[in-house]
Amino acid sequence: QVQLVESGGGLVQAGGSLRLSCAASGSIFRINIRGWYRQAPGLQRELVALITRGGSTNYADSVKGRFTISRDNAKNTVYLQMNSLKPDDTAVYYCMSSVIPYDGYEDDYWGQGTQVTVSS
Repeated sequence: QVQLVESGGGLVQAGGSLRLSCAASGSIFRINIRGWYRQAPGLQRELVALITRGGSTNYADSVKGRFTISRDNAKNTVYLQMNSLKPDDTAVYYCMSSVIPYDGYEDDYWGQGTQVTVSS
């Protein structure tokens, strides 16, 4: 069984910063692509940022230059540093990881989500 646990969300004023973390645990052989998605009320879940095992990154246009995704493979943890936050960044942020377990095949796993609220 693989679990993803997010932390670091909260309430922040516009222009502020937050750092999200997502720790993976369980029967993990390797984690390939990891990413952060977000879903605002009434909207579809959207991609925020992706990072490969080797460190290549991809960002949504709306967060380029403000957010940075990184990962620590030794700790099975992925991070999202969010700077210059805007009210439009308010959403539930979800961690996604493509995991190869010891006893199964590669599959995508999701965290439970962490709320980020940016006040104006």
